[in-house]
Amino acid sequence: MTLLSTAQYLARSSRRARRAHLVPIAVGGVLAAGAIATVAYLLWPTWGTSPARGPGRIPVQVGGTLFNVPTAAIRRKVQRHSGPQERVDLAFTYPALEPPEKQKHVSADTVEEQPQPIDRIFVSLIAHRDSLAPDMRVRTIYPRYLEPASIQVGDGLAMRAFKEGTPYSGEDMFAGTAPALVARCTRDAATPGMCLSERRIEGADVIFRFPRSWLTQWRDVAAAMQRLTAQMYGKRS
Repeated sequence: MTLLSTAQYLARSSRRARRAHLVPIAVGGVLAAGAIATVAYLLWPTWGTSPARGPGRIPVQVGGTLFNVPTAAIRRKVQRHSGPQERVDLAFTYPALEPPEKQKHVSADTVEEQPQPIDRIFVSLIAHRDSLAPDMRVRTIYPRYLEPASIQVGDGLAMRAFKEGTPYSGEDMFAGTAPALVARCTRDAATPGMCLSERRIEGADVIFRFPRSWLTQWRDVAAAMQRLTAQMYGKRS
């Protein structure tokens, strides 16, 4: 009996010793799991599927001229980088002059919906490589192809039509002052007429495109082009 009791006592002692050793291991495991879960929770937002947002504006050099342009306004992904470029194409809503929202995907259900009116002004920054300046073209080239008569279309804006059979046939030239505006516009046909207005800044030509229908408020359009130019090129201290 004594031997049996001793054996039972030793067995119970052995089990208690094993349990005593397992308790710290279990506690350590729980603490480690909690620490891992905490770190995973804190880091989880960086593992999301949302793309990282880039800088709001980036510096680009076009024709050696430095512009600071809104990244979201750049129309082509390949142009969304800083540094020298031959050309950068942008779009802004009008009259807010903000980068446009992303276009909705066109499906078979929406392709036949009524087209929305154009509410954007398009801007291209292009290295001119010493080509004829826009103001020189207005003074020396266009007059050869313009009709002699000038028509006042209202609010200080004058129009001259290009002659038929010339390289600019089917277009009209508009000019106004205060603020200054010179624009060459196609006429409304199957598609709405569009206007092109150019200006040179150092080594780049800045080309604006907008609907001809906006000329009813041409002073606002001219002021908007001046504001966009100042925002992208304004002298920085």
